[in-house]
Amino acid sequence: MNHLKTFVLLAALTALFGAVGLWLGGATGMLIALVVVGVMNLFSYWNADKIVLRLYRAQPVDETHPNAMVRAYVSDVLEMARDAGLPRPKVAIIPNDQPNAFATGRDPQNAAVCATTGLLDMLTRDEVRAVMAHELAHVKNRDTLTMTVTATVAGAISALANFALIFGGDRDRPGGIVGTIALMLLAPMSAALVQMAISRSREYEADRVGAEIAGDPHALASALQKIEAHARRVVNHTAERNPASAQLFIINPLSGQGADNLFSTHPATGNRVRALMEMAERLGVRARPAGSAPAPVAPPAFAAIVGTSVPTTMDRPRGPWG
Repeated sequence: MNHLKTFVLLAALTALFGAVGLWLGGATGMLIALVVVGVMNLFSYWNADKIVLRLYRAQPVDETHPNAMVRAYVSDVLEMARDAGLPRPKVAIIPNDQPNAFATGRDPQNAAVCATTGLLDMLTRDEVRAVMAHELAHVKNRDTLTMTVTATVAGAISALANFALIFGGDRDRPGGIVGTIALMLLAPMSAALVQMAISRSREYEADRVGAEIAGDPHALASALQKIEAHARRVVNHTAERNPASAQLFIINPLSGQGADNLFSTHPATGNRVRALMEMAERLGVRARPAGSAPAPVAPPAFAAIVGTSVPTTMDRPRGPWG
């Protein structure tokens, strides 16, 4: 089913790309656009994960990291991957104050999971485990190929629409400059709608499988609520400059800009939490009693851990790691 979804999504995006090419340059323009997007799809299959990791300055970490919190994070990810029957993934940290996480890679053998420094800084260890289990679920479901390739192609559609505004507004084309402006607006919106068609169900499924991997639907529900609340107040500037990559994250990183929610690729967090609570009830999983977590402590500044400057945009509670 995931392979079918990938094929349908790529076919729709390719058709949209070709339609823009047809409008810009007739049959020749469409042919050129289809060849370009075909090459891009092939390139994205092999390289989109590397592009995304480089874009967000993801820094690989392993069990030998000098910081105990990072070692625990890596250990938990590798343990859950092993228990889920997955190959050993690459584990990375993204120097960003917004709490969030994503997975990428064309298949489980080439997967990488990433958490932001803001996520590790804010959540409890159980909540971080649950979030990373969600990302491992994307790997297990082979969603990462869909996410990386569509992010690349959707970005190309937006770029082509902007190109149309600069070079395509002559009077000989249907609609003239008005048609060009309409194309510039509608093409990226259509690409976003295609992404949304499969993204929401994919997130619900990753929540379900992730809760099974971590064994704690309550921890994932709690983490989603915390991330949602803080993502709305901390702007992820890299995501804002590259909105096509927003679908990769567990919570929409563009929430810091309210208008970006119009075409969110993520289901409403309240609905996701409700589904997890229903799952916990069916399985008879009880939440951790209030107050049983270790007392909050202030972990070392992650700017020092990752060796780069991380701007602090808000005061927030620190995540206890017992």
